[in-house]
Amino acid sequence: MEVAPAEPSANRIVVYERPGFEGLQREFTCDVPDLHELDFGDCISSLRVVGQPWVAYTGPKYEGDAFPFEEGEYAEVEPRGSFSSLRLVHHDLDEPQITLYEDAGFAGRSKVVTEETNLAYGYFDDRVSSHEVQRGVWLLYQDPGRGGQRYIAWPGERLADYRPGLRLQDRLSHLRPLRPGRPRITARLLWDQKRVEEEREVLLDEMVAVNETETEQALSSGSSREYSTVTAQSFHFSAATRLRAGLAFTLALEAAAEFRVEKGRSESRTLRERAEVLLPAKVPPRTRLAVQVVRREAAVVVPVELTLLQNERVRTERGEYRCRSAASLCARYTMTPIADPAPDRRGPAAPAPAPDDAPAPAPAQP
Repeated sequence: MEVAPAEPSANRIVVYERPGFEGLQREFTCDVPDLHELDFGDCISSLRVVGQPWVAYTGPKYEGDAFPFEEGEYAEVEPRGSFSSLRLVHHDLDEPQITLYEDAGFAGRSKVVTEETNLAYGYFDDRVSSHEVQRGVWLLYQDPGRGGQRYIAWPGERLADYRPGLRLQDRLSHLRPLRPGRPRITARLLWDQKRVEEEREVLLDEMVAVNETETEQALSSGSSREYSTVTAQSFHFSAATRLRAGLAFTLALEAAAEFRVEKGRSESRTLRERAEVLLPAKVPPRTRLAVQVVRREAAVVVPVELTLLQNERVRTERGEYRCRSAASLCARYTMTPIADPAPDRRGPAAPAPAPDDAPAPAPAQP
C-alpha cells in the first residue's frame, strides 16, 4: 500500500548556521528547551519562520534575552550565533488587547490598546507602571519606533509593578502585538447553490444582403467575422471576514481553470478572447438575407466555503465568487424570398385615333 507523504506542519522554524540560509540546518515544529542537546546551540545565523511566530532565547530553558521572529525570512539575525532555546508562540493572536495603568497595582488612569501604538504621540508616554494582558502577545518598548529595552508580555499576564525587575517604569513609549501567521486556506465552491442573477442578449452586429437576380450570389462581406468575448470574475468576502489584507488563495473552477484571490487588492480579472462566427457564403436567388450576431451574457454567483487552518485550529468563513460571462456567441439567419414584379393587367394598347386631316382609309377590295 502506498503511503502519502505527510504534509509539513503549519507552524515551523528552519534555522541555519550561516547567514543567507547556508551551512547546516535544522527544522523544528515544537519548543526546543536546549539547542545544545541537539548539537545546534549558539550557531544560528539565519532562519525562516512559517506560520506562528517563534521566540529565540540566548539561554537554555527560555532564559536570557528574548528575540521574537514573525512569519518570514531572516537572512541574517542579531545577535548572531547566540540562541540556545526556541519557543513556538501557540497562543491565539487574533484580536489582541492589553490594558495599561499609570500607577502600580493596576491603579490610576488606564488605557486599553488593541493595535500597535506609539505612546509618544499621546498623553500616556512614559507614564505606565503596570499592565494586564487580555489577549495576544505584546512587545513593549522603552523608546518610540520600537527602540530601546524590550519586554514580551504574554496572554493572561498581570504585572502589578514594573519596578522590581522591569526596566520600563515610567519609560514605556511604544507597544505592538505579535502578528499571527498566515492561515492555510482551502476554498470550496458550492456549485449546487449556484444562482443566475441576470441573463440577457446583446446585439453585436447585423448584416443584410439582397439578391434580386435569378442566380445565386456570393456574400461580399466574407464567410466569417471575429468578435471579442469578455469574462469578468470577482470574489467578495463576507462582511464579517477576519482575513487580513495580503492573504491569497486559489479557486479551482470548472474545466481546470483557476482564479487567484488576494485580500485587499482588486479581486477581479477580465479575460478577452476572439471568437469567430461563420456566415453563409452565398445568397440564393431572389432572396433577402439578414444575419444578426448576438452575444449571450449571464451573471452567475457561486457561494464559497473557506476553511482556514491557523495555529492548529480550524475555522470556516464564507464568500462569493461572481462571474459575468459574455463568451457565448450565436448567429441568427433569416432568409426572406423577394416577390416577383406584378404583371401588367391592362391588356393590349388601343390604336391611337387618326387626326382630322388624315385621309380616309381606302375601301376594302371585293
